[in-house]
Amino acid sequence: MTVSSHQFWENISPMPLEFVVGFSECCGGFPLMCSFLLATFPLDLTKTRLQMQGEAALARLGDSARESAPYRGMVRTALGIVQEEGFLKLWQGVTPAIYRHVVYSGGRMVTYEHLREVVFGKNEDEHYPLWKSVIGGMMAGVIGQFLANPTDLVKVQMQMEGKRKLEGKPLRFRGVHHAFAKILAEGGIRGLWAGWIPNIQRAALVNMGDLTTYDTVKHYLVLNTPLEDNIMTHGLSSLCSGLVASILGTPADVIKSRIMNQPRDKQGRGLLYKSSTDCLVQAVQGEGFMSLYKGFLPSWLRMQ
Repeated sequence: MTVSSHQFWENISPMPLEFVVGFSECCGGFPLMCSFLLATFPLDLTKTRLQMQGEAALARLGDSARESAPYRGMVRTALGIVQEEGFLKLWQGVTPAIYRHVVYSGGRMVTYEHLREVVFGKNEDEHYPLWKSVIGGMMAGVIGQFLANPTDLVKVQMQMEGKRKLEGKPLRFRGVHHAFAKILAEGGIRGLWAGWIPNIQRAALVNMGDLTTYDTVKHYLVLNTPLEDNIMTHGLSSLCSGLVASILGTPADVIKSRIMNQPRDKQGRGLLYKSSTDCLVQAVQGEGFMSLYKGFLPSWLRMQ
C-alpha cells in the first residue's frame, strides 16, 4: 500500500540516514554509528584533500605546493594517500568526526522535535506537512551544525596534517585534545567557530535539497512509473536527493574547509581569507567557478 507524503514525513526525520545514526547512538547503538563512520570516512578525507588542491590563495604566502602538485581526482588522491602516507592515514581525523556526529545528530534531533511539537505543530488533521518538515529540518540542521563546528574544525585540520608532513611543514597537533587546546589558546572561544558561517549554510542547503528532492522524486516514481512504494523507489529517491544536496552544498563545503584549514597568526586570525565572501571570490578568480565543486564525487557517494 502506498504511503502518503504526510504519513511518510510524519514518521521520519529530515535526513533518514543521519537520523538512524543519531537515534541508534541515543539508544545505545554507538557501535553502529562508529561502524558507519569508519566505513565512509576515507571518502570524507579524500573530499577534504580534493577541496584543498590548487588553492590559489596560497600563492600570496609564497607557497609552492600549488604549483608543484598536479591535480589528482578522487581515486588517485586516495591511492596517493595510501602510497605516500600509509593505509591507516585514510582514517586520520576520524575521532573528531565521531565527536561531530554525536554533537550534530543530538543537537539536530532535539531541535527538530522541539520545532515539530512546540513551534510548528501538526495540522488539524494531525498531519505534518512537507513545508514544515523542510523548514524545521533546515533550522535544526543549522543549529546542530553550529554546535558541532569546533569538532568539524579539528577534523578538517587533522585531515590535512599528512599533506603538511609531505610538504615538509611542521605538524600542528599531537592529537585531538591537543588540537582543541591549541586552537582555544590561540584564538579563544571564537577561534573554535572559525568557518561557522559557510558551515551552517551548507547544513541548510543540504537539508533543503535532501528533503524536497526525496519526497518529490518518490511520489513522481510512484505516480508515473510502474514502480511501487518499495526499497527500489526509496533507493532511487535517495540517490537523487543526495545528488541535489551535493550540488547545493558542495560550494559552501569547499569554502568552509579552506577557511578552517588556512594558516593563522599567533592571535588565531586567518592569513589567507578575510571572510567567506573573500574566500569565494579568490577561489573563482584564481581557479575558476568549478573549483567550488572540488570533492563533489566523494561527497555525493558519502551521502548515499
